[in-house]
Amino acid sequence: SFGDMLRVPGSRESLASARAAGAQVRSVYSPLDAVALAEKNPQTEVVFFAVGFETTAPATALAIQQAARRNINNFSLLAAHVRVQPAMEAIMQAPQNRVQSFLAAGHVCTVVGYQSYGEFCRQYRVPVVVTGFEPVDLAAGILACVEQLETGRYEVENCYGRSVRPAGNPHAVQLVDQVFAPCDRPWRGLGMMPLGGLRLREAWHKFDAERRFAVTSLA
Repeated sequence: SFGDMLRVPGSRESLASARAAGAQVRSVYSPLDAVALAEKNPQTEVVFFAVGFETTAPATALAIQQAARRNINNFSLLAAHVRVQPAMEAIMQAPQNRVQSFLAAGHVCTVVGYQSYGEFCRQYRVPVVVTGFEPVDLAAGILACVEQLETGRYEVENCYGRSVRPAGNPHAVQLVDQVFAPCDRPWRGLGMMPLGGLRLREAWHKFDAERRFAVTSLA
């Protein structure tokens, strides 16, 4: 798993506590490190816990393709990737919703772009402004939202032009689409999110840890 997931509480315990009790849990910097670990230890089942938004999904998809290309059969994936826009839609559809605008996550838009937000803005009549994470990026994004609200506009605006393009990274998007398909997924605190996650496509099912180890739920 990525190191930042080790202390996150699960349904029974965290990965860190499982490791303290003797489980073989290792932190890696990339899913490709998990593929290399499986290749070096062919008698050991290596499962990568694939978490994150669309930002981390391309590297996970690449790991699956490399494992297949190198015939590494002891590698599998517990897919828990989630998608941002379905969550935004769920927020806007909530009865008590009072959200007036969104700062769209720049790291996600670097991968998927922001073209799909155009229809979202028109449907829900809210501005969506793409921002980075430096203080000046956030300030610029907030200012852009306020200016749109004061002038009665609801458009997509990119305040993170040094990293984000309208179509994002087409190669990364294509890579993810080859390996994953959208699926319903439970989000902690929000319940089942329609099309809120990514699952492995049938062509890659042999790398699906849920099937291999009969995991019943990621809730």
